[in-house]
Amino acid sequence: MYLAVTNVKPLSDYQLLITFDNSEKRLFDMKPYLDKGIYRELKDESKFKSVRVSFDSIEWCNEADIDPEFLYEKSSEYVFEKAE
Repeated sequence: MYLAVTNVKPLSDYQLLITFDNSEKRLFDMKPYLDKGIYRELKDESKFKSVRVSFDSIEWCNEADIDPEFLYEKSSEYVFEKAE
């Protein structure tokens, strides 16, 4: 099944909250990729926070992007915990 990204939000500690077109929200950790190729530039927080939806995936201001299937496979289920 192919899932497209419909929303992305940068969080602290180089995490991305990604919403897919099946309405599922997942967390993707960028830290393991920040020492590789064009992703090195994303260590600059202002560049990291420039992430946006592009077509069916995500892209940053430096034109780095990631395949949506990879994002889904390498992300974890997002569990929202309400403060009591």
